[in-house]
Amino acid sequence: MTQGIRIRHLTFTGPQKRVATLEFGPGMNVLYGASDTGKSFVVNAIDFMLGGKGPLPDIPEREGYDRVLLGIENLGGESFTIHRSASGGAFTLFNGLFQEFPDVPGCELREQHNDTKDDNLSSFLLEQVGLKGKRLRKNARGETVSLSFRNLARLAIVDEEEIIQKRSPLSDGNKVVDTPNQSTFKLLLTGIDDSALSGRGDDPANQSRGAQIDLLNDLIADYQTQIKGLSGPAKELEEQSEKLETTIERHAEQLNATESAFREATADRRALRKKWDAANERLAEIEILEERFSLLNQHYQSDLERLRGIEEAGTLFSSLETATCPLCGADPSHQELHTDCDGNTELVVSAARAEIAKIEQLQRELGETVAQLSVERRLLEIRIPRMREKLDTIASYVETQITPNLRSMRSTYAELSNKKAEVRESLGLYRSLQNLEERKAALEREVQKVVGSSTIEDDLPTAAADRFSMQVLDLLKEWHFPNIERVHFERSIRDLVINGKNRTSFGKGLRAITQSAFTIGLLEYCRNKNTPHPGFVILDSPLLSYRPEINDDGDESLKGTDVKSQFYEYLANTPEDRQVIIIENTDPPEAIQALTQAIEFTRTPRVGRPGFFPIEHENASPSLG
Repeated sequence: MTQGIRIRHLTFTGPQKRVATLEFGPGMNVLYGASDTGKSFVVNAIDFMLGGKGPLPDIPEREGYDRVLLGIENLGGESFTIHRSASGGAFTLFNGLFQEFPDVPGCELREQHNDTKDDNLSSFLLEQVGLKGKRLRKNARGETVSLSFRNLARLAIVDEEEIIQKRSPLSDGNKVVDTPNQSTFKLLLTGIDDSALSGRGDDPANQSRGAQIDLLNDLIADYQTQIKGLSGPAKELEEQSEKLETTIERHAEQLNATESAFREATADRRALRKKWDAANERLAEIEILEERFSLLNQHYQSDLERLRGIEEAGTLFSSLETATCPLCGADPSHQELHTDCDGNTELVVSAARAEIAKIEQLQRELGETVAQLSVERRLLEIRIPRMREKLDTIASYVETQITPNLRSMRSTYAELSNKKAEVRESLGLYRSLQNLEERKAALEREVQKVVGSSTIEDDLPTAAADRFSMQVLDLLKEWHFPNIERVHFERSIRDLVINGKNRTSFGKGLRAITQSAFTIGLLEYCRNKNTPHPGFVILDSPLLSYRPEINDDGDESLKGTDVKSQFYEYLANTPEDRQVIIIENTDPPEAIQALTQAIEFTRTPRVGRPGFFPIEHENASPSLG
C-alpha cells in the first residue's frame, strides 16, 4: 500500500484569543493574496511543527498565541494531531483531529531524532511514510547515519528564499550534509537506502582522522549556518570592505571639517554672547548712573538756589542803612557791643559767591559726564540689537545647519564603522571556514591514500536519474514552459540542466518555477514508481516571475506565457494520494479561485479572510475562506 501523509489543518490557540486555523485537503491547495498577511508564516509554522528548530517568526499578530496544533492523516485513513508550544520544545501526539487543545491523553514525542527509539517525532513521521529505520551514506568512506524526517522535509517544503537560491535543490548551502541529501534523493528515487554500506578504513590512524573530520564537519556546519545570514559571498564582502574603507575616509574628512566649523561657530557665539552680556551690563550701569547723576544735579541746583538767596540777601543788606544785624539780631545801637558777631555781610556774600562758582563748576563737569554717558547709552542702544541679531543668526546657523548636519554625519560614520566591523567579522568567518575546509581536505586526502579505491563516490543510478529527468521534462511541457526540449540530471552538480543550460543560470523567476518542477516532479515520480515519499509538497512563490515588481535577471521570463494557467490547471488534477500546497501573492485563474481549497488572504477587515490570524475587533466568526 502507498504510504504518506497529508496536512489537514494548522491551528494556533491562546488564552483570550480567537482560534486561528487553516484547513487543507488532498490534492491541490492554494493560499494566495496580499503580502504581509501571514501566508509565508503558514509555511514556516508547518515546518516548525514537523520538527523544524524555529523559532517561529515574531510577527505582531502572533502575540498571545501560545499553542500550535497540526492535524495530519496518513493514507490509511488514520488521523493525528501534533501539539507544540509556540516557543518550541517537545511535541505531544493525539489520536484524531483537534483544533483546540484536547482533553484526552496524549503521547510525548521528543524533538531530537533517535533511530533507536520511538519516542521522538521524527521516528513517528518516518513510520507513517514507510521509511523508518533507513540509513543514509554520510561520506566517501561509506559511513552511514540514520534517516531523519528532516532529510525528507527539505525536499518537500520549499520556502520563498530557498525557491530562488542559486544552488541545487539537494543542497542547503551546508557542504557537510550534501552527501546525506544526495543519499535521501537516491532513496526516494529507488526505494533503496544505504544500510548495506559499512565504514571504510578501520585502522586506528584512519579512525582518528575520521573522528577529526567529523569534528571539522560540525565546526564547518556551525560556520556555514552563521554565514547563511551574511550579506554576500567572500569576494563581494572584500569589495564591500574596500568601498567602506574609502567611504569612511572621505566621510571622516567631511566630519572633521564639519566639527571644525562647529567649533569655530560656537566659539564665535560664545565670544559674541560675552560681548553682548557686557554691553547689556554697561547699559544697565549707565542707566543707574544717569538716575544718580540726575539726583545729584537736583542737589546742586538746590544748593545754588540757597546760595544765590544768601548772596542776594547779603548784597541788599549792605546797600541798606544801619539796621538790625541779620546774623545776631542786634539793634544798630548795640551792634558794637556784640563782639561775638562778625557782622561782615560782605564776607558772607563773598563766601556764597565762591561756593556758587564751585558748585557751578561741579554742575558743568556733571553735565559733561552725563552728556558722555548719554552718547555712550545711545551707541549701546544701537549696538546691542545688532549684536543680538548677529548672535541669533549664529545660533540659528549652529542649531539648524551645523548641529543637524554634524549629528547626521556622526550617525552615518558610526553606522559605516559598525558595518565595516560586521564585514570584517564576516570575512573572519569566511577565513575560518576556509581554514577548516582546508584542514578537512588535507585529512580526507590522507584517508584517500589509505583506503584508495575503496572510497565510495556518487552511487545514484543513471537509469533512475534519467527517468526522473523525463518526469520533470513531461511536467514542464504540461506547464508550457517556454521552448522546452530536453532536461537531464547532471550528477556532478546534483541539479537539472534544461535545454543545455544549468538550472541555476536562469533568472529568479525561472529558478523558482524549475525548482517547483524538481520538487513536484519528485513527488510525481515516487507515486508513479511506487517509491517512498512524504506524500506532500509545499511551495512558497513558485510563480515569482509573474509578480509585477520582479525584474528577472535571467535571459528569459514567464511573463507573456500561459505557464501560470497551465501550472494551476495541471495541479488542479492532483490525485488524492498526494498533496500540493501553493503559496502565492498573485491571484490564480478565476476557476481556481472558485475551488473550496483555494483561500485568499485579503488584508482587508470584514472582506473574506484578512490573514492567517483573525483581527480581534472583527465581530465575524473565524472562517477559512
